[in-house]
Amino acid sequence: MTQEQAVDEKRPRAVTWYRTPLDPKVLMGLHERSDLLGWLQTLGYLGLLVLTGSLAFYSTTHWPWWVTVLLVFLHGTCFTFQINAVHELGHGTVFKTKWLNGLFEHVFAFLGWINHRMFDTSHVRHHQFTLHPPDDLEVVLPIKLVLKNFFQQGFVHLMGIKWASTTNFRIARGKFCGDWELKLFPEGDTAKRRPPVNWSRTVLIGHALIIVGSVLAAVFIHPRWLMLPLLTTFAVFCGNWLFFSCNNTQHIGLQDNVPDFRLCCRTFTLNPFVQFLYWHMNYHTEHHMYAAVPCYKLGKLHRLIKYDLPSCPRGIIATWREIAAIQKIQETNPKYQHAAALPSPANL
Repeated sequence: MTQEQAVDEKRPRAVTWYRTPLDPKVLMGLHERSDLLGWLQTLGYLGLLVLTGSLAFYSTTHWPWWVTVLLVFLHGTCFTFQINAVHELGHGTVFKTKWLNGLFEHVFAFLGWINHRMFDTSHVRHHQFTLHPPDDLEVVLPIKLVLKNFFQQGFVHLMGIKWASTTNFRIARGKFCGDWELKLFPEGDTAKRRPPVNWSRTVLIGHALIIVGSVLAAVFIHPRWLMLPLLTTFAVFCGNWLFFSCNNTQHIGLQDNVPDFRLCCRTFTLNPFVQFLYWHMNYHTEHHMYAAVPCYKLGKLHRLIKYDLPSCPRGIIATWREIAAIQKIQETNPKYQHAAALPSPANL
């Protein structure tokens, strides 16, 4: 093998993706970002977290303990969608004003223990080479999920606390490991590694200050301040059931190494409130097909290209029935991948 061939072997190979044709003027309109709609999505979500957190905090000294438990669980159910907020803001499409995307991406990344410096780098590759290993290792098929995973992660996710803290401690010390991390942040590339290292340090110091501050406030002001870390630092690890049910649908059971987002991404419908919590990522095929379209316009995009998409499950239960049927086949045939039925060209 020549030196040129060796270099070429390491270079990602471009994927020629199929995208449903759209009138250029229509696509231009879909790409337009709005600060107003960005504020409604972002402050609406953040305001919901403040509301549920405030109710849980107030409940500790005014209402029965079981009401407090239920409110903490409700708060966690809403809080666990931090990664979807980070994901959308990281695309830079939520606000027309560029710096607002960066500002709120920092906020939600901190609240969710997410190293957005690493995630953004990984996610660019994920969109370029969706489910084409080794150029995309953010999602690798097959994904195997069982009911036990739902109960382990969907209520109090103790392993999530361990993973988030140990991973951030490792990155804060400049330790990168695994094929994907080392591919994106090579050994010796200090400039590339510095931002994620600094962010992990920020996350650890910031959450430590919240915990220490709440303990001091509990000692000198009122014991109820011990609730503060539960509603901020640890909230993302409580009430994961809805996030688990939504977020794990995106690629599971579908095909890899295909140049068609309709075959490797899954779209399904949700009620407006859960769709809002999920930052509209139930329209996942549309998001991959036209990644520059803001999340709050994906519903419109879906309606425009629905004729060219596979049938769309209605709701979470129907979606997981479809996934369960695929996984049942994979139990006896691990190489099986679901090939979604595409509309016939004659019907378009």
